[in-house]
Amino acid sequence: MAERVFRDHPPHTGTRFADAFADLVRRHQSMVFSIALHYLADRPAAEELAQDVFLQLHANLPNLKSEEHVTFWLRKVTAHRCIDYKRRRTLPQVSLEEVAEPSAAPARAEDPFLARKLRQVIASLPERPRLVMILRYQEDMRPEEIAEALSLPVGTVKSHLQRTLALLREKVSRSIGEVTI
Repeated sequence: MAERVFRDHPPHTGTRFADAFADLVRRHQSMVFSIALHYLADRPAAEELAQDVFLQLHANLPNLKSEEHVTFWLRKVTAHRCIDYKRRRTLPQVSLEEVAEPSAAPARAEDPFLARKLRQVIASLPERPRLVMILRYQEDMRPEEIAEALSLPVGTVKSHLQRTLALLREKVSRSIGEVTI
């Protein structure tokens, strides 16, 4: 029955598919939640992660061929989601919105030496990070827009931004002392 329901009813169509999906959730929710809770040791995070896994299951259900395949898939996806969650929580995360943006206009008006030094340091950056910085801070593009323009993943763009800001801080502070940018 599971194979027929998976193949014959694409997501969001038919009561039979909805009933089969609800039944799968009931049968597997304790397993998914248990894996997440034991790995994360954080009940709210485990609940959220389990919900995300089942949303992903709903989207991928037509591709799964049997009940055993569903169980395998759920365990695999839950484990990978837990690992990803822990990695994000373990590493210090700084939102790009929390990072102070360099203010070029006041630097030029108040300190022409600093503005010139910043231009030199930015010019010394490798090509791609320099381009990402220019698009972000000169053109005021969002990371998603930069990713689309450069055919890069959004995560890569954000990584370039964070690493390049850290590199700029280091280079500027080495050459002219401690500066907040």
